[in-house]
Amino acid sequence: MIQTTYDLSVTTQGPLYPPSEVMDEDGNFIVIGAVNQAFGDRVETKWTGAIVSPESPVPVFGDKAPHTILEHFSPDAPLLPHLANKMLHTLPLPLPCNNYPMLFAPQQYPDANTDTRPSYPFHKAPIPDFLPEHGRQLQRPVRLHDWVEARGRIRVALEDEARVARFTFKFDALLPRALYTIMTLREHDLDPSGPTRPGPLGVPNVFVTDSSGRASFEAVLPDPFPGPDRPGGNRVINVVVLWMSSQMSYGGAIGRYGLGGDIHAQLKFPTPMFQDLQTRA
Repeated sequence: MIQTTYDLSVTTQGPLYPPSEVMDEDGNFIVIGAVNQAFGDRVETKWTGAIVSPESPVPVFGDKAPHTILEHFSPDAPLLPHLANKMLHTLPLPLPCNNYPMLFAPQQYPDANTDTRPSYPFHKAPIPDFLPEHGRQLQRPVRLHDWVEARGRIRVALEDEARVARFTFKFDALLPRALYTIMTLREHDLDPSGPTRPGPLGVPNVFVTDSSGRASFEAVLPDPFPGPDRPGGNRVINVVVLWMSSQMSYGGAIGRYGLGGDIHAQLKFPTPMFQDLQTRA
């Protein structure tokens, strides 16, 4: 049996646009992830931290434009107090700075991309059918210093003669008593010529943290790493741990709105992974 262990990195980002799935109280994106910067007539992308304006230029899907950066910071260094204390918010609808032409839950919410609503602090994000007597578990604001404490490790084991892969996760310091999900990013999900719809890592793809933010999760996927010469192959190249501000899961969909509307990436890999793994049908 082949198995490999990987450490996940803290993030606030899904794809490049919107620049982040988290905003601050001023409506700016809090980015920990891939930041686009201009160098002469070139646009280079670097994994770092930045506060990015919602007025940033938005190119066509598949292209890059420099983010309008209001402040730089290093996600690997201690946060300055004014950054550490930023209160985290959802993105408003329609999603700002978005160029990803994807309907994430086409059977459940075919009109999701027409909805409108403001940005909410994480601890006040809308939960469908919620009443106060139900007992919302997240009672206080979530600050950036809370978010960046998250840690996650994943072990991937190929089983059944490499026909399936078992994904086993261990987490620490996530948001306490909170519902999370895990999604896969596949090779063609961000393909400008015809993106495939991102999906869950297993169904169900849900876990709930304990009072200290600890959790574990395991799922088995059939043939997630086809070889590069396989016709129609669509390899898993990343996994993303999502805090669900709606405190819901969505079956075969990753969310209703995605991209900070109701899902918020907290852990993933900065670059494509699993190149050393190969499965068969």
